[in-house]
Amino acid sequence: MSDTSEPPTVLYAPREPIFPRRVSGFFRNLKWYLMAFTLGIYYITPWLRWDRGPNLPDQAVLLDIAHRRFYFFWIEIWPHEFYFVGGLLIMAGLGLFLFTSALGRVWCGYACPQTVWTDLFILVERWIEGDRNARLRLHRQKRWDFRKVRLRVTKWLVWLVIGLLTGGAWVFYFADAPTLARDLVSLNAHPIAYTTVAILTGTTFFFGGFFREQICIYACPWPRIQAAMMDEETITVGYRAWRGEPRKHSAEAESSANLGDCIDCMACVNVCPVGIDIRDGQQMECITCALCIDACDDVMARIGKPRGLVDYMALSDEPLERTGKPPRGIWTHILRPRTIMYTTLWSLVGIGMVFALFVRSHIDLSIAPVRNPVYVTLSDGSIRNTYDIRVRNQSNTESTFRIFASAHPQIRIRLEGSPYESLTIGAQELQRQRVYVTAAPTSEPAISERTPVRFWVEDLANGDRAHKDTVFFGTGN
Repeated sequence: MSDTSEPPTVLYAPREPIFPRRVSGFFRNLKWYLMAFTLGIYYITPWLRWDRGPNLPDQAVLLDIAHRRFYFFWIEIWPHEFYFVGGLLIMAGLGLFLFTSALGRVWCGYACPQTVWTDLFILVERWIEGDRNARLRLHRQKRWDFRKVRLRVTKWLVWLVIGLLTGGAWVFYFADAPTLARDLVSLNAHPIAYTTVAILTGTTFFFGGFFREQICIYACPWPRIQAAMMDEETITVGYRAWRGEPRKHSAEAESSANLGDCIDCMACVNVCPVGIDIRDGQQMECITCALCIDACDDVMARIGKPRGLVDYMALSDEPLERTGKPPRGIWTHILRPRTIMYTTLWSLVGIGMVFALFVRSHIDLSIAPVRNPVYVTLSDGSIRNTYDIRVRNQSNTESTFRIFASAHPQIRIRLEGSPYESLTIGAQELQRQRVYVTAAPTSEPAISERTPVRFWVEDLANGDRAHKDTVFFGTGN
């Protein structure tokens, strides 16, 4: 009896290593400049100094987790101001939507960390092992002779150094960079620092060196989201099939006298970092890095054809181009309802954050009524409530603050442990103060069971104020 069972279905195709060929041109040079710029910002920023005065860190950009503060040059964000971080995340999301709607996956192709470090790792690989053909021969060589071991080990060591620098630069954002660097070298740093550096070194090494396009295709969710962000007006990398087909080496071309401009040289495929053929149309894997444009333009120049067979284009312009008419202007595609809406929302969030940043007070005040008991009746019939007040001086200088309340005219306050209604708080310090609020028994009109009270804190040096509303509890008679 013959076995008629079908072979199991393969759901995941084994990865075919991709060895992009070296290419030169406008977009490749643009990617080099952006890679140098973004990596420069990442590695240099923790070492920038900013004088904030005594007892404060002089690092320009610092996420001070221990003291729960974020420093960005002259801006200082406290924990209760985390809405600024939320606003930045919203702006980043809206910005990503805006750029994708207008120019496709331009973020992925030029500025995404995975793309930047992968470009850097491929550059190292090319320096050590040679261009595409040399790397292909080395990959297909089954025998691990001395030369193959030497090239591979050298490449991996350079990748590890880049990964180590990547992890090292990251931890410098969370502590004083010069101090932490000395501690790391002298083996006196906290174990968390070494663990973080090790994890980032490993992920950079494997993601940029081995996984590469697999991260973009399988791990990153953005390729699947981009379809909702793009439409026929989006300017993205595409192939002008009406001009390129039939190809010179295609079966259709053998019986056709009207050949297209495409000579099927595979240059656009050989330079693609994700290994796709842009001539097959829009694909999820494409990161719009535009290297295929440089490769195709170079071939067109050699065979005497006009550039632009592969180019940035909008699908809505194809009917015009097929009839010989020029495409519409770039701003016609960019300025449309969707992108205008994203730009408006992005601008409103940004303006709101800037406004909140400049109008915020350097005084942080919180009030907590003491509920046990809710109020106390004194021997002379007065009603007293107790409150715990926390005042934070967010300025860089010591200040004296006056505390007072606005409510019933007969209500008076007293600070525990002080005959005065003021307290002195050091720079960047938080002080807790118990405050007693008393209503005289002869007050007119009478104190109700719940009387609104507003506490004020005033900086006596510059007049800045902050206030909080609470309730004074009475007997109701």
